[in-house]
Amino acid sequence: FARDQYVTFEPEEIKAMEEAGTHAIDISEFVPIESVDPVYFDKTYYLAPDKGGAKPYALLTEALKQAQRCAVGRWAARGKAYLVMLRPVGDMLTMQQLHFAADVRPATEIEVPKQDVKPAELNLAQQLINQQTSEKFDPAAYTDELRARIQEAIDRKVEGHQISVSDFPAEGGGKVIDLMDALRASLEKADAARASTAKLGPRRAPKRAEQQPAKAGAEQQTAKPSRKAGKR
Repeated sequence: FARDQYVTFEPEEIKAMEEAGTHAIDISEFVPIESVDPVYFDKTYYLAPDKGGAKPYALLTEALKQAQRCAVGRWAARGKAYLVMLRPVGDMLTMQQLHFAADVRPATEIEVPKQDVKPAELNLAQQLINQQTSEKFDPAAYTDELRARIQEAIDRKVEGHQISVSDFPAEGGGKVIDLMDALRASLEKADAARASTAKLGPRRAPKRAEQQPAKAGAEQQTAKPSRKAGKR
């Protein structure tokens, strides 16, 4: 509470202040799902109905889906009180643990200099966004490269091989780049790729394998898969 001055508690005093655990989520209100800023999201848990609770579980799930609402409430465990949100995902309920407002620093604490954006710059940025737009987010399209490297190292050690620091890429330093140059380079790369695909045109059907044994053999060898890092 002051420089080099502290308040101390005995273990039993801390224990007395802990939140009593509950076996139920106390729902306080129902709010639109989009009204909860993801900055408050913490951990996510899947909820399943207890014995005899399948009917009310299904009823609440379907009602939340149709109302396009989520339930906000409290839950206590391990001596702590948690702010949580119940939201439907398909036919299942998930409990999204939320940060309390006091735990989240306001964005206004960060000073961002106001800049004028020129129409040409904005148009270039929009072109890049349009070229790399997907209909929805697919988490399976992204892999944890660090986990893959660790798994590869584990596999090599299991096989009796030694590994060294040089086997793994070093971290690159930060580099300030010109955003407009980066946007132009990305667009030019995408345009070049499309132009190359257009020049190739449709492939012709290959001749029978027995007429070209050497070529067929080369194709087979080229198609042989290589060992990928991070295999399971």
